[in-house]
Amino acid sequence: MTDEIRALTDARLTLAGNAGPVEILKGITLTIHRGETVGLVGPSGSGKSSLLMLLGGLERATGGKVLALGQDLTTMNEDALARFRRGNMGVVFQSFHLIPTMTALENVALPLELAGAADAFARAEAELTAVGLGARMHHYPSQMSGGEQQRVALARAAVPRPAILLADEPTGNLDGVNGQAIMDLLFGLRDRHGATLVLVTHAPELAARCDRVIRLADGLLAPEVLAKAAE
Repeated sequence: MTDEIRALTDARLTLAGNAGPVEILKGITLTIHRGETVGLVGPSGSGKSSLLMLLGGLERATGGKVLALGQDLTTMNEDALARFRRGNMGVVFQSFHLIPTMTALENVALPLELAGAADAFARAEAELTAVGLGARMHHYPSQMSGGEQQRVALARAAVPRPAILLADEPTGNLDGVNGQAIMDLLFGLRDRHGATLVLVTHAPELAARCDRVIRLADGLLAPEVLAKAAE
């Protein structure tokens, strides 16, 4: 089994803007190894979240290659990408993205139900209990605090036992106490499931807990990242 869980080669992303095409990522070459925790940092607009979206197959590269677990995401159609994500990835967003008409238990069980897992609700219960929401699993998102909703989102991302966890500013909408709790839970889920974790963050204390920090600037890897790669 390859040690490389994620590799980008000259990956580029150009999106349509009001004034014409905008080049968001300008050629990223990067390898992330199995079991590694990588923080993506840089100023607003530097391309951090866009890079995470390429890593998750949620945006399609307009140039270069994106490989995951030995498979080329740039050659997959949307259905194949959805199946690949469902079986191999968990994604946590800053704004939770819970379905408001579903309880916490139903939100967490949903990816397993879509995959046809017979034990979807039993596994969802176990994951909610692991993030401290055993007594709240039948509540709806509107009945929960922001910190609780992010715990549900973490449980939903982790319940398929993914090889890869992706997190985009997971503490960005939370106060200091809840943010610290979410950080601890995120790294606990990584350890419990043995997942590779890639996260976007502006929080220095969260970046400091990563094995490696990748800094972006203006759609490119920062010079210090390129220098380390050449060593």
